Amino acid sequence: MSPSTKSVTGAGTLVRQAMDAVTEHIRRARLKAGDELPSEAELAQSLKVSRAVIRETFGALAALRVIDVGNGRKARVAVLDSSPLASALDHAVNTEQVTVAQVWDVRRTLERRTAVLAAQYRTDEEAAQILAHAEAMKQFRDDFGRMTKHDIALHEAIAAASHNLLFAQIVASFSPQINEAVPTAWRTRTTERQRSTILRRHLAIAQAIAARDPVAAEKAMDLHFDDSIKRLLDAGAGQLT
Repeated sequence: MSPSTKSVTGAGTLVRQAMDAVTEHIRRARLKAGDELPSEAELAQSLKVSRAVIRETFGALAALRVIDVGNGRKARVAVLDSSPLASALDHAVNTEQVTVAQVWDVRRTLERRTAVLAAQYRTDEEAAQILAHAEAMKQFRDDFGRMTKHDIALHEAIAAASHNLLFAQIVASFSPQINEAVPTAWRTRTTERQRSTILRRHLAIAQAIAARDPVAAEKAMDLHFDDSIKRLLDAGAGQLT
């Protein structure tokens, strides 16, 4: 099935209108992730544009992760991907449209909920994975890079265990900020007691999820973010304006 034959000349650019036509086709044809789109030639003919316009259209839609394109095969409907949101969020932080502390405040709201849902719906395998990341954070406490990697993985594993794909993708989009903020906050924890406390809080989250205790999981996540946001502000990173 191809999009309805129509000209895409007129207001706006040809590529912008072709993008709208392709996304409308995906909606009307009820295509699912992985389903094939019409070929470049078919789309060019039905939309009355050149194949060069369709190639540019496909490139733009692929950059937005609406479609997947590859050499030697037809374009397909893309699987939901956090990368466009991550890029937009990183841009907003880097251009000072939002602050790191504001990002953390949003994360706190979302991740309290993911902790509750993970405690309710996690599988045994997911619980084991979450616990393993919490233990690995303790193991690599003196290696910022490896510890941060497991910190990110723990939060993403909790979001995945919520069994809500949208939560999982939104939490994954915070990775660029976590990569910068976690080492910054960690360096403000100058005593062994302070560092042990934050590691215990991550472990408490994991243990509450493993125990299927949503109340304890939410409380542990809340305590974790209380401390993390305070440390970021103490470090002068992401001051609220």
